[in-house]
Amino acid sequence: MATDDAPPGEDFAQLLARLRDEYGVNDSQIATATGVSPSTVSTWNHRRRQPRPDALRALAAAYPKFTEAEIFAAAGRKTPGPLSPTREERVLDLWRGLTAEQQEIKELELRALNEHNRSALS
Repeated sequence: MATDDAPPGEDFAQLLARLRDEYGVNDSQIATATGVSPSTVSTWNHRRRQPRPDALRALAAAYPKFTEAEIFAAAGRKTPGPLSPTREERVLDLWRGLTAEQQEIKELELRALNEHNRSALS
């Protein structure tokens, strides 16, 4: 089944079911591809937990018929912006120019933004 046919409002457990059908994989294989345990994948299937962004990115990388945007949407999260090596280096250069106190403040702000993104669509 093509991912363009994804039903609106599809949740992550439903997306995983489609992914298993499309790729002929099981939960253990999904766990290996995303760097989590099979029991963690089970919690996703039973809607007890939502995956972390790094697991969502790993899923998109391992199963490219499913886009990162589609996977994040099914998990009820906004898709993070891209971070190219050039952008990452620019951000690190800016970070290195901050005082320790300024770095601490920015870290708190970034954590707050990340927490907001985790809960914004849940």
